[in-house]
Amino acid sequence: MVYNPSDGTSRRFSVPVVQELAAQHLQSLPERYIRSEKERPNAFPIHHLDIPIIDMDMFWGDSDLCRQKELEKLGMACQEWGFFQVAKMNHGIPLSLTERMKGIVREFIQLPLEEKLKYKIQELEGYGQAFVISDDQILDWADMMSLTTLPPENRNMDFWPTKPVDFRETVDQYALEIQKLSNTILFLLSENVGLTPDCFLNMCGKMRQRMRLNYYPPCPRPDLVLGISPHSDGFALTVLLQDDEIVGLQICKDGEWIPVQPIPGSLVINIGDMLEVISNGIYKSIEHRAVTNLDRDRISIAMFYGPNIEIEVGPAPELTDELHPCQYKRFIQADYVQHVFSGKLDGKKNLEFAKI
Repeated sequence: MVYNPSDGTSRRFSVPVVQELAAQHLQSLPERYIRSEKERPNAFPIHHLDIPIIDMDMFWGDSDLCRQKELEKLGMACQEWGFFQVAKMNHGIPLSLTERMKGIVREFIQLPLEEKLKYKIQELEGYGQAFVISDDQILDWADMMSLTTLPPENRNMDFWPTKPVDFRETVDQYALEIQKLSNTILFLLSENVGLTPDCFLNMCGKMRQRMRLNYYPPCPRPDLVLGISPHSDGFALTVLLQDDEIVGLQICKDGEWIPVQPIPGSLVINIGDMLEVISNGIYKSIEHRAVTNLDRDRISIAMFYGPNIEIEVGPAPELTDELHPCQYKRFIQADYVQHVFSGKLDGKKNLEFAKI
């Protein structure tokens, strides 16, 4: 059993290791994983649309016109979709590094259970499940590993696995590459709304980054469960690396669920709640979820990037006026983090904390 403190207190709730359940080749699912009919993957229409793909090379080329068109496309993606993909040829992160990241995740997953439980989740870091607030809560069909990656001085190395042997080195390199990409995107999004390129970054203070490794074992009844419950992300940006062949991520657009088709070597990027707040609602954080597969397992690596917990967060003053009234209050980031992790994943409900 893996034990998880839901809100940083001493309360703990028993959470099975899903990988161990899947290994039993169950004929029927435990009740704790079965969703109500309205929550099941096929309860709402599924539409097959392609989320926007952004060509980062356009921002550094010689054509001002092409750059402006791509900047407008990026702005549209973040206003109307809240999601976009960046293809492998121009996100700037070596393919060898992204492949190694996926490799160390799979190597960690295949370690004996007793080895993984050396890092069982405590205070929201480690191996297990977060957002568990009761013993009778419906659970997600997934196992997770959560770590603070940046700034380096905030890392708790007690939770950083020593196996595989290059886990720590690989994660360190990947975290720094994702930081560069995230900073670039925040520069562009700030410019897109008419602010100085460093405005959003300056409002966030010394940025922090967390990594969550997600493992979705095969499920005998994928029609009854979810890999991750619908939610929006509490940071500013999320950069997701996922399996190239297995569709699992779905986003909610206009009340309909849209599967995100993987592009080999690409990264999926989405807006988080804090960027919606800072942009005064111009950019939108979007509900998303993960579904499971009958025959195949799936991994994903999510890197969350957001404000320092000591920073006071609120809309950029330049983006509020009589025609664009302030939609969100000002608050300390640490208070929002505490609010998010004291409850379960529940759509965009957490953002109500910030609304005026």
